[in-house]
Amino acid sequence: MFESLEDNFDNPKVHQLLSEHFVELRAVSPKSSTHVLDIPGLKVSSIKFWSLWQNENLIGCGALKFLEEGHGELKSIRIHDDFRNKGYGVHVINHLINKAKKFRINRLSIETGAGDFFLPARKLFKKCEFEECQPFAHYKEDVNSVYLTKIISTN
Repeated sequence: MFESLEDNFDNPKVHQLLSEHFVELRAVSPKSSTHVLDIPGLKVSSIKFWSLWQNENLIGCGALKFLEEGHGELKSIRIHDDFRNKGYGVHVINHLINKAKKFRINRLSIETGAGDFFLPARKLFKKCEFEECQPFAHYKEDVNSVYLTKIISTN
């Protein structure tokens, strides 16, 4: 069983995981194609953030950004190195999907990178039944980005 905590950016383990996420993604993406949010960017009112824990161990984190009515964007999904390649990414995404349903969001979208570095992320989202789509919200066509979306039931 997992414990979910909301907006716990000040937890040192969460802060460290997000810091590693920002540094890594900024290092592998061209500056004009980097859409990762830093901690202040995740603290805006249109975003909800959660970390998932197993006892005292941080599994990972992710955020839900509210776009137009009924449409949300997944942001800052990161799995701690100790839990990578063990199926925990699906748990984090499913947690975010369940939270989205509670907010009556029926479409979730995500932008991720198109390069080889992002292949595991794209495989994870496709495993969770996200499908490629056109750019959404403020995004534009970009050879360095892949856009994915999923319709979810709010029942």
